[in-house]
Amino acid sequence: MTAIEKTDVLIVGSGFGGSIAAYHLAAGGAKVTVLERGPWLSGKDFDHDYLLGSSYTKVFDFVAGDGMSVLGGNCVGGGSVVYFAALPRAPKYVFERHGSIGRRMWPASISRKTLDPWYDRVSEVLPVTQQDWNDVTYAGGLWAAACDHSGHTANPVPVGVDAKKCTNCNWMMAGCRFDAKKSLLMNYLPAAMEHGAEIRPLHEVQKLSRTEDGGYRVHYNHIDEEDYRITTGSGQIEAKIVILAAGAGATPPILQRSEDTLGAMPHAVGRYFSGNGERLNTAIINEERVAEVLGLQRPNGKAYEANQIGKGPVVACWDFVDSALPEYERFSMEQLYFPPGLGTILAQAPGATGPSWFGKEKKEILKQWKSWLTIFLMTEDDNEGVFGPPPPTGNAYRISQQMLARGPLSYDPTPNTRRGWELADAKVKEILEKDGLAKVMPWTNDVVGAYTVHPLSSCRIGDDPATSALDDRHELRGHPGIFVTDGSAVPCGITVNPALTIAALAERAIPGIVKAARERGVDVTYGAPLPKSISTSVARPAA
Repeated sequence: MTAIEKTDVLIVGSGFGGSIAAYHLAAGGAKVTVLERGPWLSGKDFDHDYLLGSSYTKVFDFVAGDGMSVLGGNCVGGGSVVYFAALPRAPKYVFERHGSIGRRMWPASISRKTLDPWYDRVSEVLPVTQQDWNDVTYAGGLWAAACDHSGHTANPVPVGVDAKKCTNCNWMMAGCRFDAKKSLLMNYLPAAMEHGAEIRPLHEVQKLSRTEDGGYRVHYNHIDEEDYRITTGSGQIEAKIVILAAGAGATPPILQRSEDTLGAMPHAVGRYFSGNGERLNTAIINEERVAEVLGLQRPNGKAYEANQIGKGPVVACWDFVDSALPEYERFSMEQLYFPPGLGTILAQAPGATGPSWFGKEKKEILKQWKSWLTIFLMTEDDNEGVFGPPPPTGNAYRISQQMLARGPLSYDPTPNTRRGWELADAKVKEILEKDGLAKVMPWTNDVVGAYTVHPLSSCRIGDDPATSALDDRHELRGHPGIFVTDGSAVPCGITVNPALTIAALAERAIPGIVKAARERGVDVTYGAPLPKSISTSVARPAA
């Protein structure tokens, strides 16, 4: 009989919620093991290619649900490897949101003011820097000029990008080959490893069960590194503390599947999912009108034709991130480069007389791809997503060997959510179609439903046990010793990119997790210095 491994703290997932916990607990003296479902890739491994089997298809997890599809990270470093590194703080009004439950969703102990010190810590580590206009790409400059032309403001967004290293290749969403993007592979994770944390890629956690001494046993499968549908083995590890940070699309199925062994889960596990109210619009820019109306001209004489040049979001309009506006009427509008593939499929032909996402008219706008400008909207939805019964393994039924899957999430947008989308779509159209600058259409929901790259709230924190799975210390109600620190803990959509908020909440949760670990006999302290950022993303140690 093979002996079951033991560790002090078992962390599921290596994105913001997992890596931050791994560092602080390992630096405090705990034995830490991190199980990550995806592969371990670093800078030199990131291909500039869309072929199946390239890093592009390995590091993403695209799960189509009923009415909502979720695109997330699937690799060591999680979402930090595949995001655009836009790192704004949540507006103050977000923490006062009531949503569909009619009362404040956030715990009374958390406001923008109380979270600011934790934002500061993460911002120092990554680090977060404020871009200026010299960093702005052609696409960002065009969006800013169009906003100004319509009487709106637009500003560069704070980011985790080293501008001196950035080549403007526009491949950052699929992993930065030049280590310009400050992913967790360059700060929290290598620092955790220095303190002995062990990170195991291609380990997919299935469920938890209890041990006789009050701890937990974590059951996992080994995943084949090329075909994620294939399981190559399985195992168990016992831990005194378990931290779930698998992401808002993956943490609920693990807990749902654990009900047979752990007992009933809180009602809010797998409910109140938010897609952060996200929408995308594609504008087909009229090059002549941009030159005439806005007076823009590149050094090569073109007015724009620069959709493919640059990096992720560089400029955003925050005029409607305004506490004076009613809930569901607040949103941000961010210029974004979305790589070909899904984005090309879902973009619609403005004014099409037939089908708008395929066909003759769609073919015509594809010929103008260099003149596209994509605007990303983050609105306030109604937390209407619900997870159905979990699949037999993992978070979804795998369709292809990598990337594509069918999941149990259902999302039926309420009139509040739909109205928020319509207001934001209309504002983009008003700005970019003024004086014939462009033709604009929102991406279709007809193919994969609504879509999000920022899944939230499926195991959220709160004060009300009826509508929150976690208390304000991120501990799972009724299951002491299990904590959740990923995006699922965020109570609602926040109208801006949520990565920094997820990270700040994880930092805030650590003292409580350390206290719980000490009460369970783990020799660990809190208070290690913040980790230092390194210049090269950490690679998987040699076996």
